[in-house]
Amino acid sequence: MRLMLATVLALLASCSPPASRAPQDVAPASVTSVQLYAMDCGRIHIDDANDYADDNSQHGKPADLVDPCFLIRHPGGDLIWDTGLGDAIVGHPVDSGIYHISVPARLVDQLAQLHLTPADIEYLSLSHSHFDHTGNAALFTNATWIVDADERSWMFRPEARTDSDFAKVAPLEHARTQLIEGDGDYDVFGDGSVTIIQAPGHTPGHCVLLIRFARGAPVLLAGDMWHLPESRTERLVPRFNTSRAQTLASMDKLEALIARTHARVIRQHVPEDFAGLPRFPAALTEGAPAN
Repeated sequence: MRLMLATVLALLASCSPPASRAPQDVAPASVTSVQLYAMDCGRIHIDDANDYADDNSQHGKPADLVDPCFLIRHPGGDLIWDTGLGDAIVGHPVDSGIYHISVPARLVDQLAQLHLTPADIEYLSLSHSHFDHTGNAALFTNATWIVDADERSWMFRPEARTDSDFAKVAPLEHARTQLIEGDGDYDVFGDGSVTIIQAPGHTPGHCVLLIRFARGAPVLLAGDMWHLPESRTERLVPRFNTSRAQTLASMDKLEALIARTHARVIRQHVPEDFAGLPRFPAALTEGAPAN
């Protein structure tokens, strides 16, 4: 099912419309502190979420997922975290097997509301390389791509090059790249405000993003650590994860981080978590009061 869906998405991506540019008569607002923008980059309805739990607890149950992109603005530059399903799907909903997907608005048009174009973005990072997170990755080849070394190897392994959705990430192969080596965190701006944290298991180099604001508790963008509302409490492991053991270890690692920092967790595919963030083009500029 996933392969069929990826094939359809790849065909759509091949006829993607040209990126629009932001208005040139209005300068972007200066950035003086960390800001988090949540953009709607897709919706996915699944008739049967059985693949999202290897304990059979989701067999026959439908699920609705949101597929966001995030912009983190910082005085040191702008970071795009995950790029959604792809702008080519806007106006062209896809039904493929148990999957029914749509994209309500182009990422380029959402950026234009902030008077930005993809060429203005300094940094790109992906929680991982699955098609629903890489749909617009090719728009950001002028940015520095920050990627876990294991994930990059996984993305460009020989088997991956034959996948129908490889075209989405192929342009990144020769992009300016900052590899995250070893098991440590990566401090994007060097001041502790935006940190990429390795959490493998969903894929070999799956990562999450911790954002600290000047005030309040941090926010954790959890990638695909937990897909469904019950995934976190029930420790559900999708059948298609590359390592069950790594997934459970990463869950433990993140729970310890959350307890230590009192972070607000954004399960990226869970609609209520997305809806709880400021509606774009408004930004989150401070965390919740720490407990």
